Amino acid sequence: MGKNVTVLDYGSGNLRSAERALARVGANVTVTSDPEAAMEADGLVVPGVGAFAACMRGLKSVHGDRIVGRRLAAGRPVLGICVGMQILFETGVEHGVTTAGCGEWPGTVERLEAPVLPHMGWNTVKAPEGTVLFDGIGADERFYFVHSYGVRAWELTAGPGFTAPLVTWAEHGVPFVAAVENGPLTATQFHPEKSGDAGARLLANWLGTLG
Repeated sequence: MGKNVTVLDYGSGNLRSAERALARVGANVTVTSDPEAAMEADGLVVPGVGAFAACMRGLKSVHGDRIVGRRLAAGRPVLGICVGMQILFETGVEHGVTTAGCGEWPGTVERLEAPVLPHMGWNTVKAPEGTVLFDGIGADERFYFVHSYGVRAWELTAGPGFTAPLVTWAEHGVPFVAAVENGPLTATQFHPEKSGDAGARLLANWLGTLG
């Protein structure tokens, strides 16, 4: 039996491409804004494209921020993709305007410093030791990015009784966070659903973590 995955529909994101990519690796996928379905699924995917502030408005309109918080409090897996990753951080700054995110991680989403923006295309990433998400994926594999903003400084470190999340990095002008593995909360700045076989392997790896 495949795992039941809900792709949260809050008016932002490549819903159908995410649905198809997850189905390809064996998930039973539902695309919906229904809170009950989002809470009950084995895994919840939060996609996102466009502006940070607009995504947060859309997320709140379907109570997605509360759903994410409740799932994580219960240890239930969540995967954020692209802006769906960015909104998990404390704040986003665009055009001088600061918007509060979900606050699951400290840090600020800000404009990349690079000669060409948006960062659009295929990039390698540097995954850490012990990664589950990138298990079986070679260091030379490339993933598909489309963004002008990112998290340039990771602020959450290990402490007493707390294991630091596993952070994967990429570079476009400056280093930025490309993926995070933090217990039930996982996120990628790139689009695994548009990243061919490497993206499919990553999504299969995530499905394998679902209870």
